[in-house]
Amino acid sequence: MTLTNPTQCGLPPWHTVGPLLDNADAATYAPAPLGLLEARQAVADHLNGAVVPAHVVLTASTSEAYSWIFKLLCNAGDEVLVPAPSYPLFGFLAGLEGVVVRHYVSVYAGGEWQVDTAALGEAVHSRVRAIVVVAPSNPTGSVLRMAELAAVEALCAHNGIALICNEVFAQTCGIYGAWPADGVRSVAGRSTCLTFALGGLSKACLLPQLKCAWIGMSGPAADLDSALAKLEIIADTYLSVGAPAQVALAQLLAMSTGVQANLHQRLTQNKNVLQIAIYDKPMTILPCFGGWSAVLRLPLGIDEELAALSLLDHAGVAVHPGNLYDFADHGHWVIILLPEPDAFAAGVAGLRQAALSWATDDAHD
Repeated sequence: MTLTNPTQCGLPPWHTVGPLLDNADAATYAPAPLGLLEARQAVADHLNGAVVPAHVVLTASTSEAYSWIFKLLCNAGDEVLVPAPSYPLFGFLAGLEGVVVRHYVSVYAGGEWQVDTAALGEAVHSRVRAIVVVAPSNPTGSVLRMAELAAVEALCAHNGIALICNEVFAQTCGIYGAWPADGVRSVAGRSTCLTFALGGLSKACLLPQLKCAWIGMSGPAADLDSALAKLEIIADTYLSVGAPAQVALAQLLAMSTGVQANLHQRLTQNKNVLQIAIYDKPMTILPCFGGWSAVLRLPLGIDEELAALSLLDHAGVAVHPGNLYDFADHGHWVIILLPEPDAFAAGVAGLRQAALSWATDDAHD
């Protein structure tokens, strides 16, 4: 229940993708540092025109996008603020650029996750270069509210720092329930501060192997022009995005609606199976608005890591303990909702058995 690779879950429509890559236009090497214009136009269209093609930068992955943005914004020893809980990759990506990660906390209260904007403001100092947000969040599936976004943008503008928003799961917004009226689906095109909106084929089309992602840039004109000029130098140094994916990008993104429909059916089906199996058990599923994960809150007194190891030993079921995602308190498991239904149902059976053992106090050692 930790499988996040869509190519191993029976979802990507490779039989329709392969022919798109067999394109004579990709046979000629025509390096374009920021990406081929037609590919950048495809991304701008995918973002509903929130940014213009000239403000789109193609990268091989969102990880590379972070790397380039950190190179752009930071000197060695500078800091970026990233959310907790969140995906653990940030520390590695920043560390490779000599950048320091500092966490700001999202607090679970009133049935949802909320950014502690006051604490975030106190964390900003002269060496902070950017604030990272993830919308919807990984793994909590939480949504950024407009008031929170406005507070973050004001903080960035006041301190001359950038906003980086990872939007790779944006197309799953609202699939698990009603979407809040003030929920943020994208920051693309916003202009209060220098803003980077990240996405890619890995999640939009379930095609991580094609290695094509993007940065949609916006912000005050002078900051935007300067950042684009410097990013072009960085991009020209690497030229890492392959021609076949760029040439086919418009067609690939046109497929994303159908791909997402199949994905959403899988995610909601698996989440329903999980909810039915444990609805009367001592573990609970925390509410979420999007993403590929479910967060389980364990009963008081259960050690999340020891319990995860026990589940693996006795039932052959793998889950992620919450400490891998920097949860502020112990007692969480993260479940990936992507696996094929039969495999997922087998994993859920193991979870249910573990919950029964806790309920009867048989064992949690």
